[in-house]
Formats: sequence, structure tokens, C-alpha cells
Amino acid sequence: MTSFVVPPGQIRTLRACMVCSVVMPQSKFAREGCPNCEHVLQLRGNNDAIQECTSQVFEGLISIIDERQSWVARWQRLEGYVPGTYAIKVTGTLPTETIASLEDAGIKYIPRDGSANEEES
Repeated sequence: MTSFVVPPGQIRTLRACMVCSVVMPQSKFAREGCPNCEHVLQLRGNNDAIQECTSQVFEGLISIIDERQSWVARWQRLEGYVPGTYAIKVTGTLPTETIASLEDAGIKYIPRDGSANEEES
């Protein structure tokens, strides 16, 4: 399991993925990409994509260790995601072409800002 420790001086660099809501420092997104969405978003080494697909504006933090046994993970739609720290709400708008790429990959995008009707599919 990866450790999630953010030195006090780096708290302002935290960003949340607008697709899965994982929270990491911007430098970790640049170095490793998104642990859940990298196959579509391709954030690793791409600062423009990081700026477009992650947000500094998010609310609340939850930590998920075992998403299969966590009711919070189910409530936040985090089933199948890696253990880590996630935002409860993420503010931001994905570019239209990114949403199309997600749909092409078979991923139904539901904004994580609480604005969309989050009906079970």
C-alpha cells in the first residue's frame, strides 16, 4: 500500500482528480499520473492535462483502505478504486474532449461536484 503523507509546506499543492476524486500533490500527479484514471486521462508528465482534469477546489477528505467493505466508498462511488485519500466533492469542469474520451473508454462520467443527478445506473 502506498503511503499518503503530505509535508505541511505542500498542502497548498493538493489537487483532486475530477473523474475519481483521488487527492494527491500536483507533483505526484505529474510523476505517477492518476492511480485510477491514468489509462484515459494520461496525466503523467502532462502539466496541461493536470490543470484541466484535476482541481484545487474540493471539499472534505475521506480515506479508503478497503473499498469493498466500506459503505463510504459505495456512497462516494469509489468501488474498484485504489486505497487512498479522496475528496467528497470536487469543483471543476472537464474539457468536452476528455468527457468524450471517457465515454469512448466505457466510463460514464458523473461530475463529482454534486451538480448532476447521481442516479444509480
